[in-house]
Amino acid sequence: MTKPLPEMEGAVCPLPLPHHERIVLGHGSGGKMSHELIANIFASKFTNPVLDIGDDAGAFILPTEIAAGIVKLAISTDSHVVTPLFFPGGDIGRLAICGTVNDVSMLGATPLCLTAGFVLEEGLEMALLRKVVESMTLQPRKRIYRSSPGIPR
Repeated sequence: MTKPLPEMEGAVCPLPLPHHERIVLGHGSGGKMSHELIANIFASKFTNPVLDIGDDAGAFILPTEIAAGIVKLAISTDSHVVTPLFFPGGDIGRLAICGTVNDVSMLGATPLCLTAGFVLEEGLEMALLRKVVESMTLQPRKRIYRSSPGIPR
């Protein structure tokens, strides 16, 4: 005869322990660890008025030409998975920026701002993630973006 299971009251899932050296599953939870990861790794490097609000989505005013339907809006987001992350002639950060710019440009569009998706493997060193993000910020922004009022750059 088996013993009955004890009744569980209150929270039964332990809170994840904070990790500052490597990515863990808790960083993808959407909770405190996700917020800290975004604040500590991404926010300072990709700062602009839209992202600085800190919402899960960004809203901005479209240039008059797009709003009037004169020009179409093209959007692309890639999430690259490559090994190794740094390779002769480039790295995943540069690939992410250049690949997304290429996708939009191949539609005949001019990149105004970029989106990026990150697929982070558990165990990834934070120092390596910082290096990838830094590489993304080093891409030639002035050559990529057209100056438009109301568009984050």
